[in-house]
Amino acid sequence: MPERLRATTLRPLAGVKVVEFAGLAPGPMAGMILADFGADVVRVDRPSGVAVAVPAPDVLARGKRSIAIDPKTPSGYAVVRKLVEQADVLIDPFRPGVMERLKLGPEIFLGNEKAGVQGSNKRLVYARLVGFPREGPHKDMAGHDVNYLALSGVLSMLPGEGKPTFPLNILADFAGGGAMCAMGILLALVERNRSGLGQIVNTDMVSGARYLSTFPLLLAQLHSPHFGEPRGTGLLDGGAPFYNVYTCADGRWMSVACLEPQFFRAFVQHFTGALPAGFALDDGWRLSEEHQTDTDAWPRMKEFIERGFKSQPRDYWAKVFQGTDACAVPVLSVEEATALAWATTRGGPIPNPHPHLTRTPSQISSKLQSSDLSETTVVARGAHTEEILWELGIGAQEQAKLCEDGALGGKPTAKL
Repeated sequence: MPERLRATTLRPLAGVKVVEFAGLAPGPMAGMILADFGADVVRVDRPSGVAVAVPAPDVLARGKRSIAIDPKTPSGYAVVRKLVEQADVLIDPFRPGVMERLKLGPEIFLGNEKAGVQGSNKRLVYARLVGFPREGPHKDMAGHDVNYLALSGVLSMLPGEGKPTFPLNILADFAGGGAMCAMGILLALVERNRSGLGQIVNTDMVSGARYLSTFPLLLAQLHSPHFGEPRGTGLLDGGAPFYNVYTCADGRWMSVACLEPQFFRAFVQHFTGALPAGFALDDGWRLSEEHQTDTDAWPRMKEFIERGFKSQPRDYWAKVFQGTDACAVPVLSVEEATALAWATTRGGPIPNPHPHLTRTPSQISSKLQSSDLSETTVVARGAHTEEILWELGIGAQEQAKLCEDGALGGKPTAKL
């Protein structure tokens, strides 16, 4: 048995074949999740010499293979179609209409009884991932994570001085997009076990971000004190001084999240106990356990905590709160978090697949974790083209014809 197959037989998605059309990060994220748990993911790339709209490198290619082929040539189209017809899952990361223009839309494979179209792979889970909802005024517009957050209602609730601050491109792109798409694929695969039929899985990042944010969005509509009016005055949106991030003497930060009274009590005890005797604001005001629910005292509380943290470097405070229930831990740098992950979960520079399954875990070896990231997370465009063509039963003579037709590159075609 080939090494690649031996490595995946014990993982939960072993035997599941996925075709991922190369795209921006959310699509590759969905494919990487499936690959991490054993699926055979083949990324369809545009060949060198063909107009390519996707930036490189794709650092979410761990465990995948790449075939570089142009579906806009007749012979290249035949190969891509054959690949999808043998697959369990297709991941479409393009804007609406692209796959239809390539004659690779859902009806080709799933069929359409009303239109009298017989599909060629009715078991296919056809996953479509876009930014804006497919219905509505924004459906044909370009956008990115912060735009999707803006329309979801979530961005308006996020902390920030004077304006909301967005959390990199994590919430809409990867959580609302890639992770939700992967979950939809898994749900469709489970349902297929009963019906024997595939279906379209539609994911858009605005709706995904809203669904993931059900808790804050509903609490905001109920006027809960967790999220204040105006923004930045509630318990969880930067208003509460006991749920915030503070700068220390060395310019690094500590996170504080002692919401419950018993945790706030522990924070006050350890924090004030580590400050110089008599430490107070200019008018003698000192922090005490009774101040937590007194919102009038919050500005002074915040000033006291700010001054206190600035009196010592971050690692001093990390030691003060280590092992306590004060809900105060240091903000680690990327390098520090990597070192901690290696010490606790052997995670190393590559974040471990999650969740962890005890009987059929993802198999990310320590060798992989400790090697060069460019060698373990990036797959060169077309690195497995010949291998995949042979697997599809496409021999040397047909491969030569693909080269002649420009399906494997060398004859530039128009952009999608």
